[in-house]
Amino acid sequence: MGLFDKIRGELIDIIEWTDSSNDTMVYRFPRYDNEIKMGAKLVVREGQVAAFINMGQLADVYSPGMYTLDTENMPILSTLMGWKHGFHSPFKAEVYFVSTRRFTDLKWGTKHQITLRDAEFGPVRLRAFGTYAIRVSDAAIFIREIVGTDGHFTTDEITNQLRNLIVSRFADIIGESKIPVLDLAANYDELGEFVTKKIAADFTGYGLEVTKMLVENISLPEAVEKALDKRTSMGVIGNLQQYTQFQTANAMEEAAKNPGGMAAGGMGMGMGFAMANQMGNAMPPGQPQPPQPTQGQQVPPPLPGQVMYFVALHNQQAGPFDLATLGQMAKGGQLNNQTLVWKQGMAQWTAAAEVTDLANLFGAAPPPLPPK
Repeated sequence: MGLFDKIRGELIDIIEWTDSSNDTMVYRFPRYDNEIKMGAKLVVREGQVAAFINMGQLADVYSPGMYTLDTENMPILSTLMGWKHGFHSPFKAEVYFVSTRRFTDLKWGTKHQITLRDAEFGPVRLRAFGTYAIRVSDAAIFIREIVGTDGHFTTDEITNQLRNLIVSRFADIIGESKIPVLDLAANYDELGEFVTKKIAADFTGYGLEVTKMLVENISLPEAVEKALDKRTSMGVIGNLQQYTQFQTANAMEEAAKNPGGMAAGGMGMGMGFAMANQMGNAMPPGQPQPPQPTQGQQVPPPLPGQVMYFVALHNQQAGPFDLATLGQMAKGGQLNNQTLVWKQGMAQWTAAAEVTDLANLFGAAPPPLPPK
């Protein structure tokens, strides 16, 4: 190899870009005074394209591969430069590498709440957020419309604009869909697909493609969520009246275990009768109930020395009832000699026929008829 060939070989450049970042979309190859030697090697890796720009005008775009730069594989630049009969001297041009890989985990979310009309709750306000992925589909459009002369263009420089597009289209779609608020969680995938199709044309105008759009959460205001939690709790409880009566019975049982409980003081007595009224409402139709006070009427305390019994009805504790009420219940068939009863001071629940105060409520059984 002659000296001239050796010197000429040393002048041949290698133009390439090894990207080590996760957010760089466009990178301008650094050249001193933008001078490129004719015959230089251009290396374009997978996930990249290289674009030559001369005098502010986009020229040739190269897909992945290795190229030796000459007038044959630079047809647009050769035309712009007027190299009709070939050219072998250094020339000036800018080389932009554009990453065509997917940029994932880009965030989107509503800055302000979206107000819409729900069939069940009426006017409601929603917030939503998620992620999306994009890639450069047309490097020429992307450079021309977005990048311009930026020598190091990252995702941060465009995500705000893309997020605004997504939120705008999302608000329009969710408003038109008329999906009930409680059914939105079951339609996240469908909403993501609808938004992707809706914004496709907008992104194409930037030279971009949305490869994935995810709706991760749609939430209500905190006050509405608390009210919804209460409504859910009521649904779990079921019959609220039965639940209240169950709680009342438990409270009465605890009070009965305390000798100075409900019998001590007017407040405790009033609570006892209020509980008795609640349990009275739980009795089956037709069953005698303790006298109910009218509105505004004060509930009197039990007469001194009056005996009060609790009764096991339908496997539930009811009462307390006085002897007169128990007599009516015995006549009506709600109380029989095997019904379990209990009063303060008794060690355990006992059959009514075995309690001295109640034995006379049940008449003696007649003897069997004589044989014919």
